[in-house]
Amino acid sequence: MNSRFRTRAGAVVTTAALVLSGAVASVAGTPAGAPSVDAGPADAASSSAMHAGHGGPGHGGRTPAERAYRDLLDHGPDAKILTAAHRAQWRSAPENSEPAILAAFADGAEIVELDVQLTADGVPVLMHDTTVDRTTNGTGRVDSLTLEQIEGLRLREGLGGAQAALTDEGVPTLAEAMRLAKDRGLVNLDKGWPFREEIWSVLTETGTVRNGLFKSDAPVDQVQEFRATHRGAVYMHMVTDANLADVETFGDDQPVAYEVNFDSTADAVARRPFLDRVASGSRVWSNTMWNGLSERMTDEASLIDPLRGWQALVEGYNTTIFQTDDVEKLESWLRTGEGDPLPRGAVRVQAEDFLPGEGVGYHDLEPANRSNLQMRPGEGVDIQDLDGAVSLGWMRGGEWLTYSVEVPRTGTYEVAVRASSPYSPAGTYTVSFDDGAPSARVAVRNTTSHAKQVLQPSGVTQRLTKGTHTLRISLPEDAYQNWNLDRIELTP
Repeated sequence: MNSRFRTRAGAVVTTAALVLSGAVASVAGTPAGAPSVDAGPADAASSSAMHAGHGGPGHGGRTPAERAYRDLLDHGPDAKILTAAHRAQWRSAPENSEPAILAAFADGAEIVELDVQLTADGVPVLMHDTTVDRTTNGTGRVDSLTLEQIEGLRLREGLGGAQAALTDEGVPTLAEAMRLAKDRGLVNLDKGWPFREEIWSVLTETGTVRNGLFKSDAPVDQVQEFRATHRGAVYMHMVTDANLADVETFGDDQPVAYEVNFDSTADAVARRPFLDRVASGSRVWSNTMWNGLSERMTDEASLIDPLRGWQALVEGYNTTIFQTDDVEKLESWLRTGEGDPLPRGAVRVQAEDFLPGEGVGYHDLEPANRSNLQMRPGEGVDIQDLDGAVSLGWMRGGEWLTYSVEVPRTGTYEVAVRASSPYSPAGTYTVSFDDGAPSARVAVRNTTSHAKQVLQPSGVTQRLTKGTHTLRISLPEDAYQNWNLDRIELTP
């Protein structure tokens, strides 16, 4: 089933429809016997979170962490919507690093998601993979390296990868991370259930039992044994269609939240009866980082139109916690109701809106679309879906794209492109206007992932009169090219 939607630039594109049949229409109230919350007066910061009709202002508290804990326990109809930063704020610093933790809280997240592994000598450290290869300058399994060896490593930028630049940041221990979070917010202890005893020791030693959020999809009796013997442990359960009966098995002793994952809105866990049951005693946690976690309701889809992602999940699926790769954009949406608003006076051109005709509107080295979105039949430009972002891929030297641009007022504009690539160098392009001379070459920056787009200023400026102009992006034939283009922006 297909539907058409309009981007904020006004371009009409086609995408898979957002199927909301059977979706939840409202958030259930707090049942009798739910955890009580001492709702102190909301402070100015939490009051500023009042936004376009979603959730409430949140509870008061002595510290941001205390407020976040009280908000987590609240699953009533006016519960504040909480933001969880996936691997912390990796857009500002290496994933799972101390600066990324600080940046996530500074950008508005109440929760940071951190990944835990054990060293050979039994110390919990922050590492997503079982090896250090992707995110550091080292190699080997975490559990085969001592803490001393781990502390000798350096983290790579962003999401890592072989061609991501090295930084001066080291791999934190969980204890170091929890001390940072103690007064700032909560920590989702991902991958940590197998090491729950070692993690518990860290939480008790650092005085952060309320900060740490254990999670698993383990058998309920195992979970309940742990909760019974670890007083004050905060726990969230992960559910799919495979274990949805766990909600009833927990009975009256429900977890504070359920991470609900579904790759189809037809899944039972995405349907009204189940989500109403969950919301009656817990919070619903949705992951929006990529397709397949909340079907296609992703961060990228939300930036185009929140009704395709964040807003749909709140209004149709009872979501009150989001785990996201776009903390700042989600926080902005909570305040304004807009996904990715255009800067004042700027012009946005979607990459897929190139002018028609091989040799006229574009030149592509392959006669067919090699990617997964057949939006423009008969044209050879490679249009793809990157977790909800409509973008161009298979960029190769010698290709070019031409666009018609409507400039709202006379002025000087700077060109930026929203692009992604895990390579260094990622690629190079030039810009020309109205059949004029091309600009100097502009290098595309490594974003540490094929699917994670970043708006990159080019330094190219052009004086443009009000009215219609043509803009051409050209890829020099002698330059390496392996990047994806989402859109072009002209900003006064």
